[in-house]
Amino acid sequence: MSREDPQSGRLTAVLPIVAAAAVYGWAHWCLGGRSSPSATVALVGGAVLIAAACLAYFVLVRGNGGFFGALSLGVALLLAVAAADQAAARGEATTCVVREVHSKTSESHGEGAPPARTVYSLDLDCPGGYPTELKDDRPIAPAGAEVRVAYDPDRRVSPAVEGDTSPWKSALWAVLLLAFSTGMAARRRALDSEDAR
Repeated sequence: MSREDPQSGRLTAVLPIVAAAAVYGWAHWCLGGRSSPSATVALVGGAVLIAAACLAYFVLVRGNGGFFGALSLGVALLLAVAAADQAAARGEATTCVVREVHSKTSESHGEGAPPARTVYSLDLDCPGGYPTELKDDRPIAPAGAEVRVAYDPDRRVSPAVEGDTSPWKSALWAVLLLAFSTGMAARRRALDSEDAR
């Protein structure tokens, strides 16, 4: 085994944490920075970061562990983006009247498919004309009711019910998946060490 292998093993073990920090930092800057890039640049940049991290992980770890570790790393990085979105500042809040409520159910087909998911879309009348719509996976309020909405005046993140954007659930799942990816990398490193003996 070459001298570079122990260093490569350490790199593989810390890759999930470094990738998560980079992706979260990118998303945080894109969603809340003073000089954020355009939505296209933000999306492409994030996709490149996530794909590069997963590919590097797969190449370094190899085998089934590399595949499943890269898969869990990819999901963890997407959850890091979701946590950044939920933590993004929605600096303004206003009281809006619900004009109309729409619901759309998406069915999953096949054996073992996830249950149907319903998305509720509320058409809003807000002072100043924005926000005009609020989407959630639960019915927030009926038509004619008032709802307090937090939003970003620069429109970088979608509006949400005031006080309803906690990043902790996404962050916790991201940490668990990162731990799994790191464990897979450490396991591969241990197997390589045994093979070298």
